[in-house]
Amino acid sequence: MAFCNYPVSGLIIRRVMVILIPRRRFMNPVGQPLQQRALSKRLLSAGIIGVLLFALFQIYPQLMSSSPDTDTTVISKSEAKAQAARFAAQKLGLQADAEDHWGVVYQSDSDFYGYMSREKLLGEYAKQQLDQRYPFDVFHVTLYPASSAVSNLSVDLNMYTGEPVGFSTQAETSASGGTGRSTSAGSSPAAASEDAAPLSLQQQESLARPWLQEWGVNPSKLQIEPGTGDFTLVYSNSSVTIGESRLMYKFSFSPQGKVNQFKAGFTAPGWHTSYVEDQVTLGTRLNLYGYYLPTIALALLALIYSILRRSHTSFARGAFLSVVHFAIMMGSTYNSLPETFSDSPDARLNALILFVIYTLFSLLMSLMLYFSLVAGDGLWRKEEGLNPWPRAHEPGYGQYVLDSIKVGYVWAFVLLGVQSLMFLVLSFTLNNWYTTDPAQSPFNMKYAWLLPAVAWLAGLSEEAIYRLFGIRMLQKIVRNTFAACLITTLIWAFGHTLYPIYPVSSRPIELTVVGLLFSYIFLRYGFIAAMFSHVVFDSILIGSSLIFMREPVNITAGAVSIILPFLVAYIVYWFNRRRPPAEPFPAARKSLY
Repeated sequence: MAFCNYPVSGLIIRRVMVILIPRRRFMNPVGQPLQQRALSKRLLSAGIIGVLLFALFQIYPQLMSSSPDTDTTVISKSEAKAQAARFAAQKLGLQADAEDHWGVVYQSDSDFYGYMSREKLLGEYAKQQLDQRYPFDVFHVTLYPASSAVSNLSVDLNMYTGEPVGFSTQAETSASGGTGRSTSAGSSPAAASEDAAPLSLQQQESLARPWLQEWGVNPSKLQIEPGTGDFTLVYSNSSVTIGESRLMYKFSFSPQGKVNQFKAGFTAPGWHTSYVEDQVTLGTRLNLYGYYLPTIALALLALIYSILRRSHTSFARGAFLSVVHFAIMMGSTYNSLPETFSDSPDARLNALILFVIYTLFSLLMSLMLYFSLVAGDGLWRKEEGLNPWPRAHEPGYGQYVLDSIKVGYVWAFVLLGVQSLMFLVLSFTLNNWYTTDPAQSPFNMKYAWLLPAVAWLAGLSEEAIYRLFGIRMLQKIVRNTFAACLITTLIWAFGHTLYPIYPVSSRPIELTVVGLLFSYIFLRYGFIAAMFSHVVFDSILIGSSLIFMREPVNITAGAVSIILPFLVAYIVYWFNRRRPPAEPFPAARKSLY
């Protein structure tokens, strides 16, 4: 082969191929007492280095991203409601009725944050303290009248200080008070008629002036810009810029002659917004054709081979894990569903439809996990004589699980270091960057502390589908272990292209490296160790994000999530440590191997 002429590259490729070719000494043979491979000093050293790299490149930057003089504790949602109600009463003259509902969701200007992340402007934004007055992350507080699905007021609040930074209202001008009725500051009696002509520029400026003064802005230093979207009056302040973006103050007005919408802040340049739209389109296509369709094909093959290999496995094997997976997935789904703040029939119907859809999706994913476990177990036992997923009654099972969690933690540390290095390399080669995504934020979950459950979903289902079943299935098709590992890894990697990391190509590159290492862990240490390494890897990432939320309950949940895999493994060990050795496999079954 050509690469043999080059000692260094040839050695690397040969080493990779040797690592990824499964040998019987890697996994336990069927019917033999279980033993997990011992951790070498080299691997332990790599784990220590991985933790240090993770702390240096992922934890330390987050610690340094905020000034020590700045309070980064997020206000509670109840505080946000109280602040919004106070602002509505004092500044808009709007009083909520007792039957009305307040809703709070986290929102973010992902385009502007992504622009600053891409252009390395986040530090400058914080240094100028623009994030205090013009935050890109806000609590969006809405007021819903009783039995209505349409809000009549929304207030944007700084998540950390609770200060209002914008508002929008559909309230009608009236002196009677009550929900939907206000005597808003800035209203113009001359324009109060329903049949009034459109407001002139001078009238709009007159209505906007009190709000600008309320925000501490001198109108004489602003320039009028063309209106955009719903905003008919837009001011810019050319003396306050961040990159190509200028500070903007945007207003819209009701026919009754009052300010019904105000927003202050920055906007990402048009070229950046267009780029993101193109990237999202690309990510959607890769997700559909690179992930969903091949995964559906694997699901059908898993169903077929579960039937064909039923004599070499058991249909009861994956049932418990699949039920647990379904329960966790339903809990996570409920936790992530948008809150319904209205008691209207439409709102209740929409919530019911969403719940049914997510229930069916959870059921399908759990069935796919089930058949992947059954088929994967049967394929390895029948065709390789190997036991990558031991049964609980097999000799040495308890100690094997305890040793596997040790392997899982060490390899998770290695993977965190590899991921950190990949981020560093991709930042220099592809200039990759990330942005916010409210849809995936724990701030929009009912209980953020339940987020670590996602780590168990990913570790269990993805290792079963793409490693336990996927690798052996692809080996049968392509007749090459490395190719089988690469194909299943690419399918898994393309399933992450809708994350807010750009360019989209950087995510599959990063996860291909990580996924090949997961494949290696599976082939060398078995399914349980691979699953634990994946769960620990995700638990550390998710747990760290909860800890950085700086709320006692989330800090506790984050810490618990990191040690929970060990606790689970130790409980399994405890209940299996004194079991007598199992009887050998029947002679008829042993003869198959």
